[in-house]
Amino acid sequence: MTSTEQRAPEHATPHSAATCRAQRHTRVQHLVTADEHSLVDLEVLLSTLPICATGRVFVEVPDAAWISDIAAPPRMVVTWLDRSARSGEPGSGRSCAPGAAIARAVTAWADEMLCIDDDETRFDLLGGYLGTADIVDHLTDRLGVGAERIHAPERFGLFSGRR
Repeated sequence: MTSTEQRAPEHATPHSAATCRAQRHTRVQHLVTADEHSLVDLEVLLSTLPICATGRVFVEVPDAAWISDIAAPPRMVVTWLDRSARSGEPGSGRSCAPGAAIARAVTAWADEMLCIDDDETRFDLLGGYLGTADIVDHLTDRLGVGAERIHAPERFGLFSGRR
């Protein structure tokens, strides 16, 4: 598949307005991450989610000039993480490295929000390797999230031996 070809994620489910209004309809929470290199993939992914999707979208960018409107389902919160306005490791005096802001944000979010045993949150990690690897390690090793619920670029090789 070329970079201009797009397809819906394997876990995309067909929905209609009637399905979303149904009283017994299960709403799975989504956590989506992206960076400045994956904005097109982010827009494609968000367009495949049902209108009733809930969750968070974290987008890490080099500076505020990258921030724009993103079409997301109404129950999803989009948070832009501007690296130029953030620091690196505490006490280092360094600037925020690519992947650091998103890893910190998702780790904090997951530690707070993934607190029930029957949680079925789906994770779509579209950002760069460094932040994505840190997020996958935290989710699987520290929080016990099953690797089958996490979707990341295959080229990263993050799931060998985990699935």
